[in-house]
Amino acid sequence: MSSTSQKHRNFVAEPMGDKPCTELAGIGEILGKRLETAGFDKAYTVLGQYLILKKDAELFKEWMKDTINANSKQAADCYQCLNDWCEEFL
Repeated sequence: MSSTSQKHRNFVAEPMGDKPCTELAGIGEILGKRLETAGFDKAYTVLGQYLILKKDAELFKEWMKDTINANSKQAADCYQCLNDWCEEFL
């Protein structure tokens, strides 16, 4: 397994609650603003999109690239963060 960032570990360690989208691994201030503009201001709204795409890695990463112009690493980090959170809490 590849190593994960502290941000990833912190997110996966507890329930999502009302966390902003910028708490997701791979999402910084700029991508966070792009997500907010697209209507995804909270982490749970991004989770909703992840679930709508049936947890499919390629579909989710393509959505990230198309919607907020995320690069491959950012999209992969966000996907892995949500995937790991789901394994822990769903």
